[in-house]
Amino acid sequence: MSNTPELSPTDWVRDQTERILAQGTTDGVEILDRPVVLFTTTGAKSGKKRYVPLMRVEENGKYAMVASKGGDPQHPAWYHNVKTHPQVTAQDGDKVIELTAREVEGEERAHWWELAVAAYPPYAEYQTKTDRLIPVFVLE
Repeated sequence: MSNTPELSPTDWVRDQTERILAQGTTDGVEILDRPVVLFTTTGAKSGKKRYVPLMRVEENGKYAMVASKGGDPQHPAWYHNVKTHPQVTAQDGDKVIELTAREVEGEERAHWWELAVAAYPPYAEYQTKTDRLIPVFVLE
């Protein structure tokens, strides 16, 4: 079995990930002029490593992963991977670190949600499109 993480089947996500890998840094790879972080997760069922580029939401060395899927009624596939395998690698710029994810609730989620919307304002709109409370993981 290959240890090389798999690229997304979604064209624009795969293209973005390939740019990061080719450059060796997330610098200059942006969505709506906002920076991204390249996360590597482990498949819940397959055990395969998978790349997940997400908006950069960071505070004091901790990162957030926002499971918005653009306001879709379903969680993104990576949500289940992170729930099952909370050990995640994050690449921010050319810095790569190992972190542990946990889903946050209540006041802690509210704080990180505010940071997420500040980092990427469309998150607020995504929440209005879905009945699910968009999950937020904090990685530290």
